[in-house]
Amino acid sequence: MKAIDLGGFAEKFAADDDPWRTFSNRDEAVKRRAILHALGQGPWGRVLELGSGNGSNSRAIARRALRLDATEGTVEGTRLTARAIAAWPRARAIPLALPARFPRRDYDAIVIAELLYYLSPIAMRHVARGVAAALRPGGRLVLAHHRIDYYDFAQHAADIQECFLRMTGMTWQVETMRRRARWHVLVARRCDGVPRTGLSSRHR
Repeated sequence: MKAIDLGGFAEKFAADDDPWRTFSNRDEAVKRRAILHALGQGPWGRVLELGSGNGSNSRAIARRALRLDATEGTVEGTRLTARAIAAWPRARAIPLALPARFPRRDYDAIVIAELLYYLSPIAMRHVARGVAAALRPGGRLVLAHHRIDYYDFAQHAADIQECFLRMTGMTWQVETMRRRARWHVLVARRCDGVPRTGLSSRHR
């Protein structure tokens, strides 16, 4: 694998507004419904999305969020995200190259989709610690990632979501929303007051 960098993503978005067909692909629509289901019935409070890409998930989330911070590492992706959520004044597209400080100090929900394996292990650890600090007690963390490797990943996809949760140093109650051969969507809820670090799993 040869990892793609932000410059590579910028080139893809500059050449094509939807390089992975996330707006039109049926499988992507199924994944997006699983993400929304993982968030639960809205309206949601403050939601943080990391790595919004072209805003295909952002637009769906913005419809139910009281406030959405959709962050994206490239200028081109931020522009596309801003266009996708333009109809929702309480949603904003924010340029943010990870790892970095999040726009707000605390969130009710955080969504990370198709991002973690593009980060180095060190960068992923920084993001994990940031999520642990920013997600409020009782908040939801939604992770949606491929289970198989692609040529441009920086890390292998297998078990990367579970690895990320361990990196947060927190205890989580984890539930699978949807699992397919190629991808996996899960929701992790903070288990505050539990003295040890670990995962407790439940599957649908």
